[in-house]
Amino acid sequence: MNREELIAKTLLDIKAVFLSPKQPFTWASGIKSPIYCDNRLVNSFPKARTIVENALVDLIKEKYPDANCIVGTSTAGISHAAIIAHIMNLPMAYVRNKVKDHGRAKYVEGQIPSGAKVVVIEDLMSTGKSSIEVVEILRRENVNVLGIASIFTYNLELCSSNLKQNNITNFSLSNFNVLSNLALKNNIIDNQDYENLLKFQQNPKDESWIKTKSV
Repeated sequence: MNREELIAKTLLDIKAVFLSPKQPFTWASGIKSPIYCDNRLVNSFPKARTIVENALVDLIKEKYPDANCIVGTSTAGISHAAIIAHIMNLPMAYVRNKVKDHGRAKYVEGQIPSGAKVVVIEDLMSTGKSSIEVVEILRRENVNVLGIASIFTYNLELCSSNLKQNNITNFSLSNFNVLSNLALKNNIIDNQDYENLLKFQQNPKDESWIKTKSV
């Protein structure tokens, strides 16, 4: 089992990623989705947490070998960033999703050393919008952002396009396609469910897949 499969299995086992094509979830945008992802749950399972954090450390060493500072996204990326920074003995900070209305009124919490080469830690990549906002905030602070390391990505074309337009790289531990294949292999979903998942991924705004029932 390779790393992508191991992470997918780990997330499925703790139900951090849950597939439900027959009873879709509703995203905040109103889009109906056959997949629900909550990687905050990783923190609640020590074995899964160890697997995921060590894998993120390995990923950073492989893809961003010059990294010398870890920055988490608010709020889901903060705990992962803190653990990774501890393992790697690196400084850590995080970026708020909105500026404080009191105190020093800043976005970045913690101290990023001058000249630091930063990797942003994200739990989930969907459209990439929130991650791009974090990177742009750091860039305005003259921080050298090497890229993003994330736990899971839906592998949406929109995300890839958004990241490319903003000159941002992302590497994820696992992804929608690997997880869907593993779920099919282990009879968590059936063939029709699998086809519906792929239809959703191709165009999340097209909800015609919901009408396609298993036989």
